[in-house]
Amino acid sequence: MELTPEQERDNALSELARLRAGLAVGLTVEQSARLQGSTDEELSADAQAFAAELGLTGPPAPPAPRSGGPRGVDVGNGAGTVSGGAERYRAKHPQRELPESTEEQQRRNPFQERTYTMNGR
Repeated sequence: MELTPEQERDNALSELARLRAGLAVGLTVEQSARLQGSTDEELSADAQAFAAELGLTGPPAPPAPRSGGPRGVDVGNGAGTVSGGAERYRAKHPQRELPESTEEQQRRNPFQERTYTMNGR
């Protein structure tokens, strides 16, 4: 049996009214679908009675805070950029001074050095 467009609209509006009444008192979508009434006042009264039977009082509690705690002091002051991170790294880790190498040390190949001698030759 197909519904006329007017019947579909009326069904959608009544479903919306049930959802609004149920969510206002903390019911879930599934619980709100069980509400009965033809007016907003009847639906609100039924929702409040149903919520009282379930032990719900008022709208649902806000979500729990995210883990990780509050944002640190360095968040938002350039720390999110590559240059900001590099700057903070340089501040925490000063660059070590390397001994200057001579021109001879730079040119020579360490694998070509002979550090041993052969006896008898």
